[in-house]
Amino acid sequence: MCAAVATLWLCDANCGWVQAQTGGNTDGSINLGARGGIAPEAPLPAAQDRPDSPVEFGLRAGLASDYIYRGTTLSAHQPAVGAAFEAALGLFYGSGTIASVKLPSQPATEISMGGGVRPKLGDVQFDFGATYFAYPGETAPVGVTAGINYWEAMARADTKLGERLRVAGGFAYSPNVSNTGAWSKCAAFGIGLDLPSNLMPRDITASVTSGAGYFWFGNQSAALGGFPLPAYLNWNAGVTFTRKNLNLDLRYYDTNLSKENCFVLTGDPNAAPGGRPNPITNPDGLISTWCSATVVVKFWAAFD
Repeated sequence: MCAAVATLWLCDANCGWVQAQTGGNTDGSINLGARGGIAPEAPLPAAQDRPDSPVEFGLRAGLASDYIYRGTTLSAHQPAVGAAFEAALGLFYGSGTIASVKLPSQPATEISMGGGVRPKLGDVQFDFGATYFAYPGETAPVGVTAGINYWEAMARADTKLGERLRVAGGFAYSPNVSNTGAWSKCAAFGIGLDLPSNLMPRDITASVTSGAGYFWFGNQSAALGGFPLPAYLNWNAGVTFTRKNLNLDLRYYDTNLSKENCFVLTGDPNAAPGGRPNPITNPDGLISTWCSATVVVKFWAAFD
């Protein structure tokens, strides 16, 4: 059950892929839920649009007051640091991330490696990719399952409606999320609005973005109870300020998970008694705040 905690690609709260985003919009990327979320999910400017430099490289590095993934914390509501790297050649890209985490199996860090293709059809930018998530250095205490590495495939589409309004939608699938034996699926939608420049100080841009997703699962292995992990809605809304290569994001995250189901999903080692027992999923009625409403401050620098 505890292995379900580690269940990066539509950034931090809803569905989940790290750098599946419309090229060229590196500041106010629409947040559809991502691991590796200390660095933003916006990719490099599309290499096919820059024929003078067919191969592009980019680096994002930053820190956050909390590492939120699809509405749940991966850092036990403590500060986290991370970085993301991407290389792109034409339609194709490869990426990697590293982020600090605090999970029940006590891994040293979270590392992702992925790649995919970003074709464009008319005004719609697509992203099709897959990512492998690794958690090296696990030192799981007694009663906690280690070995939570897994992979996930995703598809995403972004477009602009007019000069300032952006929309995005996506879907992610894992056949064995966090090595629990359960498949996972996530569908998400997001919207963003670039604020007029005359409302901001010189050299500073800002965008307001929000996203919502639904995350659901199959049955875990028999060793973990054989029951499905709790499905849930999650959402986020916030504002991103950008000055040159520096970015500051203020964002609200929340889910509709009960505190009892939050424990079932995350395996929070600091969960406390006092909730409503469930004889199958949570016989002790343990409750966790790892899925509760949270406001996160995140700062990062981007280098292309």
